Amino acid sequence: MDEMYLLNVEGVKKKILHGGHGELPQFKDGSKLTFHFQTLKDDFERTVIDDSRQAGIPMEIIVGKLFKIEVWETLLTSMRIGEVAEFWCDAIHTGMYALVSKGMRRIAEGKDPLEGQKHRCGMGNMFDYHSTGYADLDELQRAPQPLIFIMELFKVDDPSSYKRDTWAMNKEEKLSAVPVLHSEGNQLVLLKRYQEAAAKYQEAVICLRNVQAKEKPWAEDWLSLEKLIMPLVLNYCQCQLELGEYYEVLEHTTDLLQKDNGNHPGKNVKAYFKRAKAHAAVWNEKEAREDFLRVAQLDPSLGAAVKKELRLENAVDRSETRPGTLVFKEGRAQRTARSTRG
Repeated sequence: MDEMYLLNVEGVKKKILHGGHGELPQFKDGSKLTFHFQTLKDDFERTVIDDSRQAGIPMEIIVGKLFKIEVWETLLTSMRIGEVAEFWCDAIHTGMYALVSKGMRRIAEGKDPLEGQKHRCGMGNMFDYHSTGYADLDELQRAPQPLIFIMELFKVDDPSSYKRDTWAMNKEEKLSAVPVLHSEGNQLVLLKRYQEAAAKYQEAVICLRNVQAKEKPWAEDWLSLEKLIMPLVLNYCQCQLELGEYYEVLEHTTDLLQKDNGNHPGKNVKAYFKRAKAHAAVWNEKEAREDFLRVAQLDPSLGAAVKKELRLENAVDRSETRPGTLVFKEGRAQRTARSTRG
């Protein structure tokens, strides 16, 4: 039971420390594996680098989703439920360990695992690799070396038995999830649970953006997906108006209008209207007026609604010369949020 033997992979040896139970599970593409692990150096002291039990967070990977340490899938799919095994892995398999460990440590510390990598191109991220922020991981990064992984596999979930995160879905699953998320978001809006509704719309947009990223920009399929994305973003913006997140509304509506370039006048009207309300809420009177007038120009049937908004803006402007203006200004955002429906 404690003898080391070779797996059918170059540079990997396995020793079973505790036998599992039952037959070897069926590891289907999309199966979720839950396990604890300990990482040690292959030195005399067997120095411990990481221990998921000490961190209090079990690890999960999805079969077939190209986890950064690819060999881990090979190791885990050689195990039975409840099995504890020790694996020696040559340096050819451990080069990415420092980066993966950095992310796991930051999660355990309650920090963003991607902080410092956001809004950077791939070339910029290369320079982050010179320092992970952890001295022991920096050493591994400078000089990749064999590592020992002690793993305990305690759960294998079939792909159909759990709600998969967006990143773990394939194209068809993402497209199928979108109308469900859209409907759930609409139901939450009716209940005035805007934060939860916004999360549903956002998840639907992420699904579509992930699919769209694999299409040629501005090609027919790319544009078809953009048509599906636009109403979801507008719904998300409506929720943000209700929540008072006006600058986020400005960012997303401006992005929509820049991308659309007049291709969908009906959707443009809604984007301009929501952006106008956001401008008004943060005291961008000139921009708000311009957007409201653009709405009336694009859709004359909304002329009465635009006139009402402009009258409210004029009333606010006149109030600035009277005592009590500060109190009135503080109430303005609340009035704006309440009048954004439709």
